[in-house]
Amino acid sequence: MQVTVRYFAALRETLGGQETVQVAGGATLGALRDQLIASGPRHAAALQRGRALRCAVDQVLTDESAVLADDAEVAFFPPVTGG
Repeated sequence: MQVTVRYFAALRETLGGQETVQVAGGATLGALRDQLIASGPRHAAALQRGRALRCAVDQVLTDESAVLADDAEVAFFPPVTGG
């Protein structure tokens, strides 16, 4: 299945605005983050474990235990973002 991943604030500067990612059926937001971290050094540095990030699925804030659906929109952003 595929999801759209959007990045905001400093993450957007590092990783771009968005990308489409293939994930396994039943994948969680945490599994997606781990998959992205493993995809290359830029993602690893930007999304590393221990770095505080907020997450949303289909524009609803959630934690990494959220199960993703096909065509979900996932957003990653720092805890504080400017307008």
